[in-house]
Amino acid sequence: MKQILLLALLSIYIQSIALDFAGNKLISYKLWKTVTRQELREKMKKNHVPKAILNPRYDVDIYDITYKSFWHDSTCILASGLVFVPRDLGKPMAEVVYHHGTRVEKGRKDKIGGVDYLCLGLAVDGYLVLQPDYIGLGHGDKFHLYQQYKSLGQATVDMIYAVRELNDTLRIRLNQQLFLTGYSEGGYAAVAANKYIQESYPDIKVTATAGNSGAYDMAGVQSEVMFRKYGHPHYLPFLLQGLNEVYHIVPDIRSVYKSPYDSIIPAILDGQHSFKEIDDVLPEIPKDMLRDTFVDLFLHNPDFLLHKALNDNSLCYWKPENPIQFCYCDKDEQVTYLNSFVARDGMKKLGARHITLAEGGKKYGHNKCAMFASTYSQLYFNSFRNGSKYGNRGNAGKRFLLALARLAIKP
Repeated sequence: MKQILLLALLSIYIQSIALDFAGNKLISYKLWKTVTRQELREKMKKNHVPKAILNPRYDVDIYDITYKSFWHDSTCILASGLVFVPRDLGKPMAEVVYHHGTRVEKGRKDKIGGVDYLCLGLAVDGYLVLQPDYIGLGHGDKFHLYQQYKSLGQATVDMIYAVRELNDTLRIRLNQQLFLTGYSEGGYAAVAANKYIQESYPDIKVTATAGNSGAYDMAGVQSEVMFRKYGHPHYLPFLLQGLNEVYHIVPDIRSVYKSPYDSIIPAILDGQHSFKEIDDVLPEIPKDMLRDTFVDLFLHNPDFLLHKALNDNSLCYWKPENPIQFCYCDKDEQVTYLNSFVARDGMKKLGARHITLAEGGKKYGHNKCAMFASTYSQLYFNSFRNGSKYGNRGNAGKRFLLALARLAIKP
């Protein structure tokens, strides 16, 4: 009798763990903003956005949600994000997870920002759009583990589960197509989530992914920016803070920095300072903030734990089961376009099929490239929504108009 009781209790415990990982994720939700088609058209006109790039068809409700996720040690924590819901669609819709670029500040401003408009661009075209804040950002617990694929993937997976619960409440119907995309860190995060889902969550099926200007080759071409003049040195300490939390590269992260950076950096990476505030106090060449002994270990010791951390989180050498499109811009000064080529070649070498490249523009830098890359992603996803099995570059007429827009918009 005792054995039967113990087995019953064990069964209940196992079921509760399974539910905690795959269900019962949604903690709270609230309507944050509503954007009408007309408001978006006026915004487009004011900012000289061509109709070739966006043609709003639906009003959109934006919900701010909080949900359960996991820290790298499997501790249950809170995470947050935004959900963009097209109004009055009248039919099941495809789902897109849009992963935002690098953020160093926590919380959320009480106004719609640049990346939100990229999400709106998808939502007004009839997609349900999820924008996770990632672990440690938004209203979530802990701090952000920058460019770590499992952490980014976990935030995406758990938001997908949470939104399934929200869909039941709001009576939202999906058509079973799931797309992943994003720009900059978000491009990396989209591919990271794809990899993590394929490895660990067989009940989630990814239709296609569009990675835009992501630093996929962490151990290769992207690591080279540490040794030359670079306009955004904050990336390096932000990366090292998260890697050290997980990989324990050194006992105290302050020990890797020269004076005065050993005091400045921990104080300014507190989630309350902007990119500019951080960059203004860091050297032009990122490696100059590091102790010579740390740089020497990186350059000459293949067993240095930092190499393992970077290799673990490089996304170029795995075999996706679904199509992926990589979009890049040649003049990207923050994330070299070579990341997309290395990732494409690495995946195809392992036997992956339907891995393609799309050029966002030869003359655009990192920030301007985002609008074009996101539009090419949308055209790519539309091709699946219109019946393509493996995807294509999308509507030829819209691509022609987009090419004209590229000629008209200056770098």
